[in-house]
Amino acid sequence: MQMNPISKLALVVLILLCSVIVSFGELDFDHCERIVKKWVDASSSSEEQHNNKDKRSLQDLLFFLHVPRTGGRTYYNCFLRKLYDNAEECPRSYDKLRFNPRKEKCKLLATHDDYSLMEMLPRDKTSVMTIVRDPVARVLSTYEFSVEVAARFLVHPNLTSAARMASRIRKKNVISTLDIWPWKYLVPWMREDLFARRDARKVKGMVIIEDDNPYDMEEMLMPLHTYLDTPTAHDIIHNGATFQIAGLTNNSHLPEAHEVRHCVQKYKSLGELVLQVAKTRLDSMLYVGLTEEHRESASLFANVVGSQVLSQVVASNLTAKNKNTKSEERDTVSESGSDKSDIQNGTSEVASDKIEAKSGNMTVKTLMEIYEGCSTHLRKSQGTRRVNSLKRISPANFTTETRTRVPREVIQQIKTLNNLDVELYKYAKEIFVKEHELVSKKIIVSTSKRSIVDLQKVFGEMDDEKLWTVALMLLLFFLFFLFVHARRKRTSKVKI
Repeated sequence: MQMNPISKLALVVLILLCSVIVSFGELDFDHCERIVKKWVDASSSSEEQHNNKDKRSLQDLLFFLHVPRTGGRTYYNCFLRKLYDNAEECPRSYDKLRFNPRKEKCKLLATHDDYSLMEMLPRDKTSVMTIVRDPVARVLSTYEFSVEVAARFLVHPNLTSAARMASRIRKKNVISTLDIWPWKYLVPWMREDLFARRDARKVKGMVIIEDDNPYDMEEMLMPLHTYLDTPTAHDIIHNGATFQIAGLTNNSHLPEAHEVRHCVQKYKSLGELVLQVAKTRLDSMLYVGLTEEHRESASLFANVVGSQVLSQVVASNLTAKNKNTKSEERDTVSESGSDKSDIQNGTSEVASDKIEAKSGNMTVKTLMEIYEGCSTHLRKSQGTRRVNSLKRISPANFTTETRTRVPREVIQQIKTLNNLDVELYKYAKEIFVKEHELVSKKIIVSTSKRSIVDLQKVFGEMDDEKLWTVALMLLLFFLFFLFVHARRKRTSKVKI
């Protein structure tokens, strides 16, 4: 069968068009590969330049790189704010950087900012800590929190009224969830969707919802499977931990971040390069916690970070005491001046546990006790707030039990979309196990040394007569033990 000239021409044009598309695709991949590799080389070079410090030693500034929905709020409120004074904390920067990091003499910076912030910090004097969570749990928690916060606005009659209220809060210079990355993108998006669905229900009239799966209540809220496949989720949520630790989020301080991230999202094979950078950065951190290993992670933090902060407090107090002693020899400072300074610094209102930390009386054990009490209270208050928020979209409710209703194919979809985070989480677990073993050995050695020292103190305080008495009692006990053991042997032989 012969083709007519028009068909032949159309076939030639189609072949040429396919060739052009393939060529453009190859050119685009080559371009992306160059862009990503250039960023990797620059990142690796920067890491090598500042890799001479001991990663296990707490530096002058502690940068808490807070990956959203990993339990970081608990660490911030129940650990870090107990260890550091308000004056030692850098200006609040969860929404944006509010200070010059190279000039400010603060010791703690907690933020949702990504690793690119390190370019603005004194790297040689900065320690980094973070917490990593199982990617499936993190994505589910992100979805749930987006819905929870957005649902709070349903008290308003319409979206316009809700948006107006949110803008009034901003004018009062109060940092709200709507100002903080990534919620400043996720919450307004979810809020708009909730209002649209509520309006649709009003038009329909009475709506009966029979499904008990809150992740698939289309009449009430955006279903999880729909949420996962939106451009917003692809840009912000999926592989979010890897991009944040690599410094490539849409909140990055690097001008090339958007292009690198876009290339990795488009060509999955390039993701391995970014993953290796994220792993290297985890390796260099002072502390890497795991959300799922809550108790062990808290203990590791207290022994790795908390112990060093407390040691610095003791050293600082000794230095201050020496300075005060020398100044008292020269002149006398009036008590009224001292009191005035205390009031100005707000020390009269500092919580008792923070006072204990700054006085040098707090130990790792008491720090853990304070943390446990604080975290329990915080979880209760957060739980109550969630229940009150979700009442507005009842019967939708998120609990540990309802998560079991998420279909397997959706769980697999999350794992596939977060393939880099899955690998990063595995690597974080390896780091955690090694650090936990190392700290456990140190604790055992330290406890043994203390026991020996305590025994030496006890015996050192005894006079010769008491020492001889103790030695004689031990000898008599040993002889008694041998006598009992010998009698048991004879008895057993007689029975046979």
